[in-house]
Amino acid sequence: MAIAIDSPVTDFSAPATGGEFNLAAYKGRQLVIYFYPKDNTPGCTTQGQGFRDSHQAFAAANTVVVGVSRDSLKTHENFKAKQGFAFELISDKDEAVCGLFDVIKLKKLYGKEYLGIDRSTFLIDKDGVLRQEWRGVKVPGHVDEVLAAAQALNKA
Repeated sequence: MAIAIDSPVTDFSAPATGGEFNLAAYKGRQLVIYFYPKDNTPGCTTQGQGFRDSHQAFAAANTVVVGVSRDSLKTHENFKAKQGFAFELISDKDEAVCGLFDVIKLKKLYGKEYLGIDRSTFLIDKDGVLRQEWRGVKVPGHVDEVLAAAQALNKA
């Protein structure tokens, strides 16, 4: 069952840079989970750099940022190091986390159809409840919008 706004997010674990990610471990802190198609591609790199550059502001809003794609841990480790990301990246090769958040969509590229990750971001409150979602994300301005929502939620 996919998640819904104002509902608790089902606990999950997944392999990540820095060790196993477990949602329950983040109780008491807000969490931004952003899904992106592929490491080391222009849009995904720009999006990750935006979260990297706003890391201190997210931390000040009691918010942890985590990225998710279907890339391997090895690719994630290289991408994270190359870009200087201060946040973890989840490797979702089996698409279990993508399925929970319903982000796998039919896409078209050069006339060919394929299943891929729809760039999406989710804001989870300190009690593990989904409070906001952004689907079909366009990278420019997105991180600022998510940061403003995290700051407002932290003050609520």
